[in-house]
Amino acid sequence: MRNFTIYLTTFLCLFLTKAFAQNTFEDRAKSIAVKIENITKEEKAALKTEVEGVNQQLENAEISAKEADEKKLQLAESRAKNIEFRVAQAEQELKDLVQQKVDGKITEKDSAKKYYFSWENTKKKKENDKGESRTTSQFVFALGGNNLVTDNALAHSDFKYWGSHFYEWGISNNTRILKENNLLHLKYGLSLQYNNLRPTDNRIFDENGKQTDLVDAGIHLKDSRFRNLNLVVPVHFEFDFSGSEMKDDKRIFKTHQSFRVGLGGYAGFNVKSKQILEFEDSDGNDVTQKTKGSYNVNDFVYGASAYIGYKEVSLYVKYDINPLFKDNAVDQNNLSYGVRFDFN
Repeated sequence: MRNFTIYLTTFLCLFLTKAFAQNTFEDRAKSIAVKIENITKEEKAALKTEVEGVNQQLENAEISAKEADEKKLQLAESRAKNIEFRVAQAEQELKDLVQQKVDGKITEKDSAKKYYFSWENTKKKKENDKGESRTTSQFVFALGGNNLVTDNALAHSDFKYWGSHFYEWGISNNTRILKENNLLHLKYGLSLQYNNLRPTDNRIFDENGKQTDLVDAGIHLKDSRFRNLNLVVPVHFEFDFSGSEMKDDKRIFKTHQSFRVGLGGYAGFNVKSKQILEFEDSDGNDVTQKTKGSYNVNDFVYGASAYIGYKEVSLYVKYDINPLFKDNAVDQNNLSYGVRFDFN
């Protein structure tokens, strides 16, 4: 099964390479997504250093416990504002990039104008003054929290609620189903999902035959993260309440101009699984250890997803119907929740 996955991954990589030239619009968008992920890491690392400084002041009796708590709170609030501000800048950069593509400022060589994975004719362009064509395309980016539902429950999780997160980016096509009614659309495309889990209590994942268990790391960890990368085909029925208007005796249909609701699901396969450990070795050096493996993760993934929002921003939730691990005694299903952006 793993060999099949490798062959399928290789095929899709060649497939996408042909469809998207180097330095494509999607590559640049992915770079911005990585920047957003790094912002949180940088600010958290800076906050950790600052808090350690406050703890040192407390140990040296330079400040009281109350003053230390107040300082830590102020530092946390400051870093949270930094994250909000920097992420907003990156999101604006992403939005500007999409707008450049829509305006034709990115040449065909640098853009993803030919979607080989499309089931419909998506080469129709937007009508500049007359609304959108029946089929349009969007760049999709989503992020938020991630966790495992164990025995149908999310409470008392073995994974950090705030430290575990997901990212998703991809391309979607949006086709109005009825010729003269704008309410119902079919939305479909291709996405990469990054599902990250951070175990609690200094634990890591360990393969024990066909079982994958959470065990104590045996050393003090600064960070423990388990990442699964999935390539999926999402399909949603989207209810778009943007409506229509008459212009020059012609009915014009708009999309993503009002409230939207999407209901559907996705199916695909696991591209890779990786465990990332950060710790300090016996010489005091910071070590980052990355281990790729099967970890008995299911090769294929399928699930249900939904979103509700206004214009290009939505609240988003997705749930893997099949368990994360193939043969574990207890089923654990991945659940993600957060914010989704559909940029026309």
